[in-house]
Amino acid sequence: MRKGGKPPAKGNARGAPPNSGGRDRRGRGEDREARKEAGRKTAAGRAAVARSSRPDQRDEPRRIAKPTGYRPREDRPPGRSARVVEGAYDPQYLRGSHEAPVRTKREAKAEASETIATGVQTLVVTDDEANMRVDRFLIARFPQLPFSHIQRIARKGELRVDMKRVDTNDRIQAGQKVRVPPLKLSADGHRPRGQQHKEGDVRAFLKSVTLYEDADVLVIDKPAGLAVQGGSGTTRHVDGMLMALTEDEVTRPRLVHRLDKDTAGCLVIAKTRFAASTLAKTFRSRSARKIYWALVYLVPRVKQGRISTYLAREAQVDGDSRMKVAAHGDEGAQHAVTYYATVDTAAQKLAWLSLKPVTGRTHQLRAHAAHIGHPIIGDPKYFDRHNAEIPGGIQNRLHLLARRIVLPHPRGQGVIDVTAPLPDHMKQSWNLLGFDTSPYDPIVEAPDE
Repeated sequence: MRKGGKPPAKGNARGAPPNSGGRDRRGRGEDREARKEAGRKTAAGRAAVARSSRPDQRDEPRRIAKPTGYRPREDRPPGRSARVVEGAYDPQYLRGSHEAPVRTKREAKAEASETIATGVQTLVVTDDEANMRVDRFLIARFPQLPFSHIQRIARKGELRVDMKRVDTNDRIQAGQKVRVPPLKLSADGHRPRGQQHKEGDVRAFLKSVTLYEDADVLVIDKPAGLAVQGGSGTTRHVDGMLMALTEDEVTRPRLVHRLDKDTAGCLVIAKTRFAASTLAKTFRSRSARKIYWALVYLVPRVKQGRISTYLAREAQVDGDSRMKVAAHGDEGAQHAVTYYATVDTAAQKLAWLSLKPVTGRTHQLRAHAAHIGHPIIGDPKYFDRHNAEIPGGIQNRLHLLARRIVLPHPRGQGVIDVTAPLPDHMKQSWNLLGFDTSPYDPIVEAPDE
């Protein structure tokens, strides 16, 4: 009984009448339904209502996360507690011995890009590797090494032969020591992704352009626009395609000479190391006879002649490499000799020249043609088309073809003599100008020296 007041009526603790409990519960139930109805108007409310209305989860006991290392009682050895179990913290045990280890995304990414870091190495050139170019030597020893990385370490002076700096095209001899800086090589041993091609497509392509093939030598008709070797930004090239012809880097076919990217025609490839070594000597000794066809601007006054100059590389502008006629003794100047003969002409505006290079300098034929005042049609480096009167229908592409190559077989099995057809853009020009490819080629009688 409260002091100074009446005793409370019998009922609940809040002082409600005895018979009001049912109505109070009903009121609370109505409020709950109203709140549910209001909650359905929002996404969060709808989700909450859906969860609360699942009959299969309402009566499900609450799941309590077990501590790390927990082991069910029936699996525990006698005298062991639930938390102190030998080997309980072994991830393999927690997952079950029958399951493979689960890797995180970071671990999978690291494994996919796994590399092998090497220290400074000194490699001794063997007899079989004698006369190899430095870049080819490194590619044979390190198949995973990108060609661009070889160029970079040579340019920085980190690559040395007998303690001296070298260029990638320098040749090494048996017994020399090659110092290789630390490298990061892909663990799977594959070439860079940019140089990987679908092997089936590559084999089909190389077969479609094959002019001659035996066990040692392959001669293909290289299309204009296809690079012979890789470089900055060049991912599709002949050298990269040759990997599709073999399982191993050491025995894969090798290039023995080169053509400019925009020059079409005969390209010789050695299929064995013996053939590569023998053919390299053939080209160095100038025993291989090469004949080129070109369409030049204007008609030479002298129908046949010999061009003998020194060529040197000009300073590069925006990465554009050109050769210039230099004087004897100039830095980087090399002697270059070319014979030419006029086969046919078109209205004193264009001439079909047959060319026979004695030496093999970079851009030799293109630079020599420009030097005598008759640049090759479509040459982006040595011919200014805007100041020339060119008949309509002549495509603005380099009109230069490696027409024919004659060289002794590396195993002494006679002579290899291969001729390439005109590419489509040159065939179009020949047909437009009325040139006939069947007559005798006068350059055949030119000297070899």
